Amino acid sequence: MGERVTTRVHASAEVEPGAQIGTGTAVWHLCHVREGAVVGRDCVLGRNVFVDSGVVIGDRCKVQNNVSVYRGVTLEDEVFVGPSVVFTNDRVPRAVGDWEITPTVVRRGASIGGGAVVVCGVEIGAGALVGAGAVVTRDVPPGAVVVGNPARPLVGRTAPGATG
Repeated sequence: MGERVTTRVHASAEVEPGAQIGTGTAVWHLCHVREGAVVGRDCVLGRNVFVDSGVVIGDRCKVQNNVSVYRGVTLEDEVFVGPSVVFTNDRVPRAVGDWEITPTVVRRGASIGGGAVVVCGVEIGAGALVGAGAVVTRDVPPGAVVVGNPARPLVGRTAPGATG
């Protein structure tokens, strides 16, 4: 018989009623997954990860420590998000007044290095690699490697293992 795979939610984590967590997913210390969020199968949410209402995280994703995935963000299957990555969700945020949520999509198999900033409204293509500390202000083509502020493609480079 095969080993039974279960979802693991640490005692210090908060998973609100109405959040969906897939089988085999690990939700570690101090995470907060809001009502209406969907997290796929076999994912890892590291310490202090916040997943907002309406966020969709695909299967086999890894979101490392101290990442907030805000409303409007979609991570497709097999996406890696390094520690302390920042996703924004409003191009002109204000403390008072309405928010205008601008969607961001990270396509299958893409990786985002630690400390990167992803400004809302972009699409990171399948298999792309965003270097640590990069500031993504525009779409990243599938399989591209981008670095810097603002993030720019490394000419002639393709992300290792890119299939996009």
